[in-house]
Amino acid sequence: MNRGFKRNEIDGVVFYTIPEFENTGKVKHLFSTRIGGVSGGPYSSLNLSLTRYDDRESVYENFSRICHVANINYSDMVFSNQVHSDGIRIVNRSDKGKNFGISDIKNADALMTNERGIPIVTFYADCTPLYFLDPVKNIIALAHAGWRGTAKEIGPKTVETMVTAFGSHKKDILAAIGPAIGVCCYEVGKDVADKISKLNINIGDVLLDKGDGKWMLNLEMTNYYELINCGIKDENITLSGLCTSCNAYEFYSYRRDKGATGSMAAFMELI
Repeated sequence: MNRGFKRNEIDGVVFYTIPEFENTGKVKHLFSTRIGGVSGGPYSSLNLSLTRYDDRESVYENFSRICHVANINYSDMVFSNQVHSDGIRIVNRSDKGKNFGISDIKNADALMTNERGIPIVTFYADCTPLYFLDPVKNIIALAHAGWRGTAKEIGPKTVETMVTAFGSHKKDILAAIGPAIGVCCYEVGKDVADKISKLNINIGDVLLDKGDGKWMLNLEMTNYYELINCGIKDENITLSGLCTSCNAYEFYSYRRDKGATGSMAAFMELI
């Protein structure tokens, strides 16, 4: 595996990129932080969620700033209505810019396309961002994997969709696992632990039993093992190693902030 996303700052906007994706020259992409926007209070400052109680004009300005540094067309972005599912939607030019921030793409937590010039966007405030790129067939995908999506194996299902819909070969697919709540901070109960325990992975590697019906869950490594098991090559997977809960300066965290927080976003577009 590869370790580490690259931290960048342009015009005061801080964001992360994936070196292995950059090296292909095939995509524009990033993961936003909370630094460089205009929102105030608990949303300070680069909040990208229109479903919180932030001022909408501030969020629009934040999008304008992040799109500027990503060199992405503000009016072309494609969003989905994320519901912690394993739903996957293949998008095309007809989906571009339909409804800013509130999409008519329902019940989809993964977006995929093989068309250039379509920026796909997914949102996060502790859940795991999964990035996929096939630089041979020119296919990209983003998946939103909280514990529910992880238990439903949205990562492997996204890979299988790349294979069946577009003819990807798993050996060619690059994957990256972005900033999410870490095992250091993510305590779960028996209901979650039971669902994760049903996965075909070594549970001792991803669940730490604290006793009293509590476990610490490693979402990053759970998704890593799922991708390995579905056929993605170890050397083609990049881990960010960044915990959203620990780093209040750079990231929003729904759990740390007890829901009073903003959202980051993952962006990707084929060049």
